[in-house]
Amino acid sequence: MDYKQAGVDIEEGYRAVGKYREMAASTANKAVLNGLGSFAGMLSIGDLIRAGNGMEEPVLVSGTDGVGTKLDIAFRLKKYDTVGIDCVAMCVNDVICHGARPLFFLDYLACGKLDADVAAELVRGVAVGCRETGSVLLGGETAEMPGFYDEGKYDIAGFSVGIVDKKDIIDGRDIRVGDVLVGVASSGPHSNGFSLIRRALPDLREDFGGMPLGYALLEPTRLYVKPVLRLLESMAVRGMAHVTGGGFYENIPRMFPSPAAFDAVIRNGSWAIPPIFARIAAGAAGLGETGAAAQEAGARLLETDAALRKLMFNTYNMGVGFVLALAPGDCGPAIELLDGLGFPAWEIGRVAAGTGVTRFERG
Repeated sequence: MDYKQAGVDIEEGYRAVGKYREMAASTANKAVLNGLGSFAGMLSIGDLIRAGNGMEEPVLVSGTDGVGTKLDIAFRLKKYDTVGIDCVAMCVNDVICHGARPLFFLDYLACGKLDADVAAELVRGVAVGCRETGSVLLGGETAEMPGFYDEGKYDIAGFSVGIVDKKDIIDGRDIRVGDVLVGVASSGPHSNGFSLIRRALPDLREDFGGMPLGYALLEPTRLYVKPVLRLLESMAVRGMAHVTGGGFYENIPRMFPSPAAFDAVIRNGSWAIPPIFARIAAGAAGLGETGAAAQEAGARLLETDAALRKLMFNTYNMGVGFVLALAPGDCGPAIELLDGLGFPAWEIGRVAAGTGVTRFERG
């Protein structure tokens, strides 16, 4: 018995790496000292610091994450080109919360039986996410593990490393009572809550506004790096939160310093909740409707069922994927700048004295 008979196709692995190499090269800059194929990726620290405009005390900031069970939607629809973007976004959106500019990204891809074409589509999305956030795709690993993963199933994870001058780190220390909270639009559920979605919405071919519901669910996580970096050039941002698993209740208070003396007070009705969340709510409630009727029923439930509404806001971003704490005078200019960059934003609440929780008030 050889390795291929045991389930590992080395030649397919070589073919996959050949496809990755061009994608990684499309994200490179002059700080990259080697290409894919070495045992490790190398970057020139000197070039990176110079690119950071002569930082006094450069600090590396890292974040790691995966895509989770959203991958199952991609496998069922055989649509693999967006979840790599999710993988990058889930990491770089965390790193930017502390004011750090992403530098490089590494990914990890695991499967039961490698198909180089599928793997290349997954990594293609990673490369797109890297290019859109100024990150170098420095390397990664593809692991073929027959008998451990089912054939046709893949897992993807990665990590990002960014850089920020120590004096410019955003950690909530400057947040004050009375600061405004600005919410930036999400593109949908992003990469959170899909274990519930997969049970609540079993028919991925259901019509959703003229497209299959599954395609709407695969809309990739929004990348907030470029607009946030632009915002940091023009104003002092006091705190930032990436709204991921745990929704509003868990993530927004993470921007506060510890021990927290503040609460995040969210104003109900300050933005329109996208229809996809109403559809998820209807499914989570076990309603039998589908299509537009389900969306309408879910929207009503979000208004009338307090327990369901709390579940949704404790699981999903509900249309707000990123939150900024700003001085009141910066709110209008920030929203104008973000809107102009194609990132709709709203004043969604305020910072109040408290103990580090999220609470809601009437609009």
